[in-house]
Amino acid sequence: MSKFDDLASDSIPSSHRQLGSSDLVVGSVAFGCWRFAGASIADAQARIETALDVGANLVDTADIYGYGGPGPDDGFGAAESLLGEVLAATPSLRDRMVLATKGGICPPTPYDSGGVALIGACNASLRRLGVDVIDLYQVHRPDLLAHPEEVAAALSELLESGKVRHLGVSNYTPWQAASLLRYLPRGIVSIQPEFSLLHQDPIDDGVLDQAMELGLTPLAWSPLAGGRLTSSDIGGRPELARALDQVAEAHGTDRDVVALAAVLAHPSRPVAIIGTQNLGRIRRQAAAMHVSLSKAEVYGLLAAAGRTLP
Repeated sequence: MSKFDDLASDSIPSSHRQLGSSDLVVGSVAFGCWRFAGASIADAQARIETALDVGANLVDTADIYGYGGPGPDDGFGAAESLLGEVLAATPSLRDRMVLATKGGICPPTPYDSGGVALIGACNASLRRLGVDVIDLYQVHRPDLLAHPEEVAAALSELLESGKVRHLGVSNYTPWQAASLLRYLPRGIVSIQPEFSLLHQDPIDDGVLDQAMELGLTPLAWSPLAGGRLTSSDIGGRPELARALDQVAEAHGTDRDVVALAAVLAHPSRPVAIIGTQNLGRIRRQAAAMHVSLSKAEVYGLLAAAGRTLP
């Protein structure tokens, strides 16, 4: 066995990830709440329970999820509020999950990660979720008009107050993350980029390289490219559809599972955040945690998706 087979811990199975340098261990497939709002409490609870039952114990939400635009009832905070109702109805679920949320998107500004705004956003998330502490609090998108020292001071205050356990960033470039880390003594444990076979930018723009350098866990959002990887010809990419189906047949599984497994194969040890709210698809896609693709298979999929391999 290579010394690189499990960089996190000998006791952590390959289907799971240690979240950065934290003591949190999560499944390599996570449940995302982008489409969570609007369901009944019973349906929402069924989704959470299904995800937890199949090992997708990182539940990732954000204050903006559910937002539908300006108006007296714009839906801002709706996903967090619904999750809070589920946790109030069945408190035991809280102990089974690693709860992650994000703040910093503030329509119509559109971004505000200034100290007052970020602390206020976290406090509002805590109220909506009905919890005393958030396991992973992330800056959702970089605020180009906030100095990283101010952002870091707010995040440090949230840590020191005990309102959050660990920190992460989302949609940050490596340079933006490095600037923040200069002022953040306790650092971050995760970075959340868009990453899929159809969006391979993190491989080349330094995000995944930085994650490996600093020991951060990448949380890949839209790992199925917003569902395009499950469409019949993948939006005009029949060669990728054929490649995915061939690998899926070889492993006795489905195309979406293989597409997720390709994301999980990167040596930065990503977590893939699935967005489906269908119970059957949650169960099926979680199987990607247990599918191991060969290098030849992954390189073949990357090439079929349009990557030039010299």
